[in-house]
Amino acid sequence: QKPIEFYISTYGGNADDMFAIYDMMTVAKRNCEVHTFGIGKVMSAGVLLLANGSPGKRKVGKHCRVMIHSCNAGSVGDIHDLKNEMLAIQHQQDQYINALVEVSSMTKRQLSRLLDRKVNVYLTAEEAIEYGIADEII
Repeated sequence: QKPIEFYISTYGGNADDMFAIYDMMTVAKRNCEVHTFGIGKVMSAGVLLLANGSPGKRKVGKHCRVMIHSCNAGSVGDIHDLKNEMLAIQHQQDQYINALVEVSSMTKRQLSRLLDRKVNVYLTAEEAIEYGIADEII
């Protein structure tokens, strides 16, 4: 089958939506290649989508801004609900780490060190390639 070309330029978004797209990309890769193109900006949830392209087919623009950060969320409620929400957010963070480690060349330790900075971590296109988020600069 023809490859799917997926152009990504995003500030990120909802982690549940990111995982829905990630899962569908993974299913699609069973039958065809998924070529990802990061252009302009690929931030937050978009980073996993860029990295989830078929190996060797993940491209990033020379001037693309790539940004990784920890999951963020907000919640209001009683203490029991807040504790439950915190566990769910931690689980989602762990899922994100495991998924990104699986589709990039980063180790859990490397990724955890980036996320532990507790700030938005901006990568150049070259750094995105070094970390295995992309394969080639366009």
